Amino acid sequence: MKLYFGNAVTTITTLMILSLVGFIGYTIVNRSNIHFWGRRSLFVLAYGLVICCFAATRDGLDKTIQYTIDGSCNPGIFSLVSIPNIIGCVGATIIIVAAIATPIAKSQHMREIWFYVMSGGVILKIVVMEIARIIQMF
Repeated sequence: MKLYFGNAVTTITTLMILSLVGFIGYTIVNRSNIHFWGRRSLFVLAYGLVICCFAATRDGLDKTIQYTIDGSCNPGIFSLVSIPNIIGCVGATIIIVAAIATPIAKSQHMREIWFYVMSGGVILKIVVMEIARIIQMF
């Protein structure tokens, strides 16, 4: 439980991740009633970015970068060049591509598809980071 509710940052990050996954799930379940997919994508993009900042703080990414540059502090839980960070960058690239493509898309159907692509990048990042955090505990 300490891994997800150990302090204020981990608790807030956990709750924010759960709410974002819930929003994505709710959107997918109610997809037939949604008329404006661009708004949904914008919310996932903005809220996901906020969550990413909280998760980077939670995992000590700033400390990892500083440790890599000058070694003046202890690193965060992942090294700078690690599977979780590389896959996180791949997920971020997927999200950015979808964020650029969504407003360019001319139909709601294409925006819906880009929403799913963006959501896939979000879920990829969440799953990989959380599994890696659990593995780091052992």
